[in-house]
Amino acid sequence: MEEWKEYKLKDICDYGKGRTEVSSLDNSTYISTENMLPNRAGVTTATTLPTGEYTQSFEIDDTLVSNIRPYFKKIWKASFSGGCSADILVFKAKENISKDYLYYVLADDEFFKYSMATSKGTKMPRGDKVSIMEYPIKLPPLPTQQKIAAILSSLDDKIELNNKINTNLEQQAQALFKNWFVDFEPFGGKMPEGWKECKAEEYFEITIGKTPPRKEQEWFSEEKTDQTIKWVSISDMGSCGTFISDSSEYLTTDAVSKFNVKVVPANTVLLSFKLTVGRIAITDDEMCTNEAIAHFGTKDKAINEYLYLYLKNFNYQTMGSTSSIATAVNSKIIKAMLFILPDEKTINNFHQTTNSLFEKIREHQHENRTLSTIRDTLLPKLMNGEIIKD
Repeated sequence: MEEWKEYKLKDICDYGKGRTEVSSLDNSTYISTENMLPNRAGVTTATTLPTGEYTQSFEIDDTLVSNIRPYFKKIWKASFSGGCSADILVFKAKENISKDYLYYVLADDEFFKYSMATSKGTKMPRGDKVSIMEYPIKLPPLPTQQKIAAILSSLDDKIELNNKINTNLEQQAQALFKNWFVDFEPFGGKMPEGWKECKAEEYFEITIGKTPPRKEQEWFSEEKTDQTIKWVSISDMGSCGTFISDSSEYLTTDAVSKFNVKVVPANTVLLSFKLTVGRIAITDDEMCTNEAIAHFGTKDKAINEYLYLYLKNFNYQTMGSTSSIATAVNSKIIKAMLFILPDEKTINNFHQTTNSLFEKIREHQHENRTLSTIRDTLLPKLMNGEIIKD
């Protein structure tokens, strides 16, 4: 029986070298490091396309890895063909190498640690393409590769199914919101008297996150410990789903104290308002955020479902932009944004109607965290032959 053998990454895959016309792409087929999601969460729709005539191409089943700040663990096995930016590494499996197995080789924490250790630059570390291909691996025969990939894929497939269910559940909540608060069908087709129009700050305690000085690297950590707290960025919000529980970086508790960084309690609604305006999430536990995220605090948590959906449906283009280079609004504009406040009975009734949908979403996200932990625990053991032998 064939043994597992020691190889280097360059022995099992090549970098993609293809090019494609930008005119053949749209926002759903273009991938950049900005629309790749951290922690192996895949990709989302791009907001812009490159300005050049051509860009790098990729094909279905290629593995794409963001080469900027490898510790974000941005990786995706392509489910369609398209184009990507030069900051994305495209890996193509060689003959007799399972494409799924290659993806899991690259999804292993050990690969990202190696990529960081051999990267260039400090503020914006970039993986070294030559060094990356020297990454050492253990390679089993093809049938064993396929068996390992099948085990890991079964966990990822369940995570993907939960995500699809959650998308449907949120769509149901969105439909109820439109029925109640856009079409006003339960109220005879018009907004009831007695509902208030006010500035957001008149009802909510709105606070803003903060980023300690980056040059003081001791304030940040890539690992969760008893002396750190989750520090959320807009990128984290893009991959979290309805409830945000994970982050790509952590702040030390010393940094939180020294720089007076706001600790946001669980069940607080977050809104991004710089660069990417209008990402919404609900905190699942305590965390801090950067200065591009506003926190909507309230004593009455029964309003959270309404608030979340109201912010999801808000037209942020009406706010304008305070920047000539990128979309952005300032905290004063966020605090002054128009908020329509239904009466307390309507808010409580809507909470009773939609809370079960949100709790199911939360349950599925918790299950996905467990599945991800199992996958991430199994992955290195499977990859070095501890569990499966030929």
